[in-house]
Parts: sequence; structure tokens; C-alpha cells
Amino acid sequence: MIELLVLDVDGCMTDGSIIYTQNGDEIKAFNVKDGLAIVSWIRMGKKVAIITGRESKIVEKRARELGIQHLRQGIRDKERELKMILEAEKLTFDNVAVIGDDLNDYHMLRLAKRSFTPANGVAYIQALVQTVLGKKGGDGCIREMIDIIVAEEGLEEEFLKQWL
Repeated sequence: MIELLVLDVDGCMTDGSIIYTQNGDEIKAFNVKDGLAIVSWIRMGKKVAIITGRESKIVEKRARELGIQHLRQGIRDKERELKMILEAEKLTFDNVAVIGDDLNDYHMLRLAKRSFTPANGVAYIQALVQTVLGKKGGDGCIREMIDIIVAEEGLEEEFLKQWL
């Protein structure tokens, strides 16, 4: 059973754009449908981790807003970081679903029980994962991934119950 979702940020939770204002402030856009699905997953007693190579106060704010339990930023070795989270949560890779879009996600994706990439994930990652999603990064691909997992695990009633 999947207990932990692991999310990459740039290219998955966002469209991969990094926009700076004239003052040097960073801007990112997140999809609200992704957010609702993440909150629903957490309300069902499940866990979510963000493991990202960059650091951003915006990502910190979004993780806090959604109630994401594990936020790891500025990570070069995502596999090692995921192993530490699994140890802390007393889970195995059989309990993990990962979404990533580029080479720095490769090792996490190959170890997870379920692996996903957005429609615009790079070719190497598309060849590796079990599911190439129909949605692009930042365009609801996290929601699509969660909907697939919920259906595969027979959790539709519990998922819907979070809001109905």
C-alpha cells in the first residue's frame, strides 16, 4: 500500500519556470487542484514529502500551507534523503510513489514502488517510470498522479469522503 508520496517541485508541482522580479524576488505558480489532492491525501492519514534540489521560501510556504510533513530543499542526493525519510517513518520503498521530471530524480524513481513523470518529463525519465502522465508539470499532474493511486489502491470512497 502506498503511504508516502514524494514530489519534486520544479517541473512537477510547477511548470519548471523560475521567474525573478526586477528586485530579485522569485515567483512560482502552483496548481490549486494539485493542492486539494495533496490535502485530501494527508487527511486520509497518508504522508507527503517534497524533495527538491533548489531552495525557495515560496516552496516552504506552499508546503506549510498544504500540511506537507517532510520538506527537504537544496538536496543533491535525493535517494539518500528519501532513505532517511523512510527510516524515520518506518516505511519501505514498497510504500512509496514518486513523481519527478529530470535526471536528478532518477534514483528515487527507480526505487519506488510507483513512479510517475509529467507529460513533459525528459525522455530518460519517461523511459524509466511506470506512468507518463497526461498532464504537464504545474498543470495538475500531481492531482492526476494522486487520482491514479487512489483508484489503484481502492481508496476512492475515503478520498471523496474528505470533502463530501
